[in-house]
Amino acid sequence: MTEQPRALHKIAFDLSEDAAAWARAAVEKLWVEKTDVRMEVRVRNVPFYAKGVAFGDVVRVRIDHERRQIVYEEFVSESGHSAVRLIIMDDDANSRVVDVLRAHDCWWEVDISGRLWAVDVPPPVDYAMMRSSLLRLADEGAIGFEEAALAAGHRQAAGLS
Repeated sequence: MTEQPRALHKIAFDLSEDAAAWARAAVEKLWVEKTDVRMEVRVRNVPFYAKGVAFGDVVRVRIDHERRQIVYEEFVSESGHSAVRLIIMDDDANSRVVDVLRAHDCWWEVDISGRLWAVDVPPPVDYAMMRSSLLRLADEGAIGFEEAALAAGHRQAAGLS
């Protein structure tokens, strides 16, 4: 018997003041799917601005009746995926970044400006090697690089634990 895909819903993640300035919004809405636990959901996309959460992570939500939104309340468990953000500073860097991400079997979304990239780093990725490649590009001034949510396995592999 095949498992039915679960319906996706959007929930609001309140952004820090700094992230809200970048986003030009107070919240970022992420796609989630329900889990079998009441008020716990699994994140189904990579955030552009919210920190501390990655694709597949489970979070607890609450209903905010005043705002008429379902809102992130707290982190529950990690999926093993990490989320990194890249800002393309040099247009010539696009193909080099794509080469790095493809070499590590990552997938990504690009915002409407084409400059901000939200990258999903799956659990089996050799994060130390990928991070080294991205930091080289950052040192050259080609990209800005931010680790928005690092899974324990990636932190350990990169010697960040």
